[in-house]
Amino acid sequence: MSPILFEYGPLRIATYGVMLAIGFLAGLFVLRRELVRKGLDNALADHIVMAAMIGGIVGGKLFHVLEFPDALLADPMGTIFSGSGLAWYGGFLGGTGAVFWTLRRHDALDFNTIDAMAPTLAVGYFFGRGGCQLSGDGCYGIPTDVPWAMTYPHGTVPTHLYVHPTPLYEMLQMVILFAILWSLRKRLHPPGLLFALYLILAGLSLFSEEFVRRTPEVALGLTVHQWVSLALMGIGILLIIRLKRAQEPAEQKA
Repeated sequence: MSPILFEYGPLRIATYGVMLAIGFLAGLFVLRRELVRKGLDNALADHIVMAAMIGGIVGGKLFHVLEFPDALLADPMGTIFSGSGLAWYGGFLGGTGAVFWTLRRHDALDFNTIDAMAPTLAVGYFFGRGGCQLSGDGCYGIPTDVPWAMTYPHGTVPTHLYVHPTPLYEMLQMVILFAILWSLRKRLHPPGLLFALYLILAGLSLFSEEFVRRTPEVALGLTVHQWVSLALMGIGILLIIRLKRAQEPAEQKA
């Protein structure tokens, strides 16, 4: 595990950056395939992924800076422009805002298109956490003596302690989440239900993960990430209720 994948003279290729790029390309592949299956314009996938990339990176960095202001004060330029420190929640919020703006601009802001993005989000997150694991950027968990505990002596945030390899946990969870979404994508109706399910399952996954992470508690024994997870799950539940209520009159008329 190393933060630098390849180095030749002044050229340095960051491990996390490579994994992030692979994640966006894999997500683009999945999204194009889903848009074609739904009979939508697959060229829209390029605009969506580009918006997600820019909004996600900016949002992730901003969330990280706000969460760790001491690091910003100690090294402003290094904190802002480093390859690490991209909080998932900030990336999700920033990427979501940018994508929704893009969809509205292309007159494609509807649940049919949004559902197509649900499996894509799981794919992108999988590779993003793979980058965290390979670069050892501090996303690992608390010290533990479980048989699969790992050390990150050469990571961006090194540790010689045996800790929970939480990026691997989250990668496994994303594989399961993707499998669920992919298997249900043709069966869940009405449109919007798949994305609501993603919000609930992703929020639950990330909420549970925080119990073995190093994130400090902020209120009522929960971390800021857990509160955001609860908000995502709440939005998902409310969306399901709204969609079901909107569907009832149509079913009664039929």
